Amino acid sequence: MKLAILGGGGFRVPLVYSALLRDTSDRRIESVWLHDVAQDRLSAIGLVLSQMAAGHPGAPRVTTTTDLDEALNGADFVFSAIRVGGLAGRTSDERVALDLGLLGQETTGPGGVAYGLRTVPVAVQVAERVAAVSPGAWVINFTNPAGMITEAMQQVLGDRVVGICDSPIGLGRRAARALGHDPRRTSPDYLGLNHLGWLRGLSHEGADVLPQLIADDALLGTIEEGRLFGAEWIQSLGAIPNEYLYYYYFTRDAVRSIKGSAATRGEFLLDQQRRFYDAVIGSPQSAYQEWQRVRRERDATYMRESRHSDDERRDAADVEGGGYEGVALAIMAAIARNERSAMILNVRNGCTAPGLPREAVIEVPCMVDADGPHPLATRPLLGHQLGLAQQVKAVEQLTIQAARTRSPRLALEAFALHPLVDSVSTAHVLLDGYRQRIPDVDALFR
Repeated sequence: MKLAILGGGGFRVPLVYSALLRDTSDRRIESVWLHDVAQDRLSAIGLVLSQMAAGHPGAPRVTTTTDLDEALNGADFVFSAIRVGGLAGRTSDERVALDLGLLGQETTGPGGVAYGLRTVPVAVQVAERVAAVSPGAWVINFTNPAGMITEAMQQVLGDRVVGICDSPIGLGRRAARALGHDPRRTSPDYLGLNHLGWLRGLSHEGADVLPQLIADDALLGTIEEGRLFGAEWIQSLGAIPNEYLYYYYFTRDAVRSIKGSAATRGEFLLDQQRRFYDAVIGSPQSAYQEWQRVRRERDATYMRESRHSDDERRDAADVEGGGYEGVALAIMAAIARNERSAMILNVRNGCTAPGLPREAVIEVPCMVDADGPHPLATRPLLGHQLGLAQQVKAVEQLTIQAARTRSPRLALEAFALHPLVDSVSTAHVLLDGYRQRIPDVDALFR
């Protein structure tokens, strides 16, 4: 089988390849095609993968290309992890909002709207090429904002596009481990949108054990979400929020922390990755070793702005446990080999979550088999959870429509209606700021 990885020069691609190296089944990925618009990044990641493959007889063959159709042709699976505008675009996403005293974050708030505006047209073009060149392929989307981009691509390819995210996976694992249970023997009751969901239950041997965790201040203090949101707030909610909800529940704290840092997350990663790719060019024989070092640094500093002290670090089990790459492999195995597997995915709503549009992409536990993912029945969202999800989903759909129709009026509406933007006047300034600083956004509306 053939796997095409779009954004193949990206730093996280070796995580996917490492998962493929661990797959020893008879029916597995034999050929990996890396596609990227930047040849230097492709070459660097190609070196990392070749060094990873050493000592692995029968490792998947790796081919690099800047020709999209060549990468897609004959693919069984397409893994999309593109970053339109690169990390330089991400830093602008962050800074335009921060300069107005608003949250500057890659996927949440106005930064996520700006990222979506420039990414949707490219993602739709990719979907159209998949339909033309490899219509039988399954697309696994990790491109952010993942829910929005998955929904845009589904407008072309239907349910053959599945979105993945490692955030809810990590939450479920942490909750299970805190209670002394094997995460593989628990089933999460989780529902929401990408980067906006809640763990409402955790089934173990037929019983919901999550209330035990929520009621125990000490146990909550052992997981990142407990330290992030505080036991009192989690107990008030009666659920454990996805870590990205920190930006909604503690907006001022997050903005203050980000503005007080020497660099935004995007600026940190931009500098880190420049140094990484330069180091690989300067010392190609050490490419994999350098990648491992930088990966450890990257993982340890994830969501640092939400930490309460500089010396607080991510749980070691989370850093080493892997994330979206394992889900990607599990999806491919379930579809290609009919190895039924349950996992949290971004899929079309249908009638799974009442109160949200049927065509909306939601984040929910699914059972995956040879026919793809099937959302599992779950309790509906209620109260503020449903209201927040409805408002953010409306903004996502406006953003998709604005990008596809090249409408600055709809883009302005998307910014103005986002719950983290405080006025229509501010939305005007945001749109103008993004058009001035990000060429892809400006070109969209010319």
